[in-house]
Amino acid sequence: MSDPIKTDVLIIGAGPVGLFAVFELGLLDIKAHLVDILDKVGGQCAELYPEKPIYDIPAIPKISAQGLVDQLMEQIKPFGPTFHLNEMVEGIERTGQPGFRVTTDGGKVFECKLIVVAAGGGSFQPKRPPIPGIEAYESKSVHYAVRKMDAFRGKKILIVGGGDSALDWTLNLAPVASHLTLLHRRQDFRAAPDSVNKMMAMLNDGKIDFVLGQVTGLEGANGQLTAANVKRNDGSTFHIACDAMLPFFGLTMKLGPVANWGIKLHEDLIPVDTATFETSEPGIFAIGDINTYPGKLKLILSGFHEVALMSQKAHRYVYPEKKLTFQYTTSSTSLQKKLGVA
Repeated sequence: MSDPIKTDVLIIGAGPVGLFAVFELGLLDIKAHLVDILDKVGGQCAELYPEKPIYDIPAIPKISAQGLVDQLMEQIKPFGPTFHLNEMVEGIERTGQPGFRVTTDGGKVFECKLIVVAAGGGSFQPKRPPIPGIEAYESKSVHYAVRKMDAFRGKKILIVGGGDSALDWTLNLAPVASHLTLLHRRQDFRAAPDSVNKMMAMLNDGKIDFVLGQVTGLEGANGQLTAANVKRNDGSTFHIACDAMLPFFGLTMKLGPVANWGIKLHEDLIPVDTATFETSEPGIFAIGDINTYPGKLKLILSGFHEVALMSQKAHRYVYPEKKLTFQYTTSSTSLQKKLGVA
């Protein structure tokens, strides 16, 4: 076990909301370290859909998921956060009011005043479709995420699913694929109406194919697909030639060790006080998709709002004798000095 790493706040999760927490806490002179189970910062945005466009970040009409992560990393540079990647928090022990001792599966120990849980939905993994022998093709020609669109350039792509991810990647990959087929078991889609309309326009223009049915088997060798066996809804069967398949059946979210931290849970989410986003355990906060409260919307912009309020309460813990004067970055020279723009 290593010597304890001391910090004001330990942020568990380095997705967009966890990254923005560094900024808001930094403005209040609160230092943070971040722990994430992934090998990179950015959470789901970086791991599952780095090139997927995001349209609902205020004042940014369109930005890729990785682009948002990159901008957040640039924004928090003045505060010098320390990242501990490929680490999973295993234990939390209260040492004071406030005060915690946190251990990871990698043997690291943190001594901190506060904990901020920004772990999204917990540890996540794509749902594997019930297709015999699919494991042999995974990571070679069956992919559950798109990390680089160029990796699919010129390929015959089969996308399976009817949700936002399936439709989004149909729209984004069709221009780079030699041929793209969208397969779904029904005519109805669980995706944004605009995406459905754009997909139907591409279908009508002959730019993609759409098939109603389910994959029942795969053909190929040494991990490389050549075709998928498909059963149509009318019972007939046929082959779809493909050298890459993207099944989008959603994600399985697992809280993992979070469930053992003594925090009150509700349906695998963490209830919070909406004035401070503090959990049932004083000094432990939850922000982003991992928390729940009446009216909760799982949006990045909602998480940013939660960060701002959480930071105000965090200041009271870290500096109990210091009065916090609310300031605006646009007019406060002291905040601008912290950001290096004064």
